[in-house]
Amino acid sequence: MDAAAPQLSSHKYLTLPNLFTLLRLCCIPLFLWMLFARDNQAGAAFLLGALGATDWVDGWLARRYNQVSEFGKKFDPTVDRLLFIIAISAIIIDGCAPVWFCWLVLIREVVMGVTVAVATLFFGMERFDVTFLGKTATFLLMFAIPGFMLGSSDFWANDLFQLAAWALGIPGLVLSYYTAFAYVPTIRRSVAAGRRAPA
Repeated sequence: MDAAAPQLSSHKYLTLPNLFTLLRLCCIPLFLWMLFARDNQAGAAFLLGALGATDWVDGWLARRYNQVSEFGKKFDPTVDRLLFIIAISAIIIDGCAPVWFCWLVLIREVVMGVTVAVATLFFGMERFDVTFLGKTATFLLMFAIPGFMLGSSDFWANDLFQLAAWALGIPGLVLSYYTAFAYVPTIRRSVAAGRRAPA
């Protein structure tokens, strides 16, 4: 076996990519503090944008340093979804982005998260990779939401951020719902494959 190939390790938790994912998780309280306690929409928006922009780093670290693990494959997307749901909920409460837009994003994330969790825990669904379109939708939304926040703040050129947010957000929202429906047959196949797999 090539020594440079990623090694699968299901028993190591304190790896570099998992620590980076944990660091991103620990930024959630900081985001909430900046948004509510400091009333700093611009700062919270830049932090959320940075968290979205670094979503790929933990996966790159896992492959670069041969620290791919079953735990990491579950931990990373769980943190991503948790971060997204908490951030969107906080933004709805604060009112610093279009409420209807945020509710549509939140509903999609919650429904998909619950569906995957139930299918995995109770029906033995095998893990499947996120599609390119799914990643694209998440990418667009992770930058559209901070853009809306900056657009409603007193940050410099807030009108431009607002326009950019709509330009990214509408395609991202449509694509996210399209991919959600497209995942249905994949989930059904993965559940069936999980049931056929030996215990």
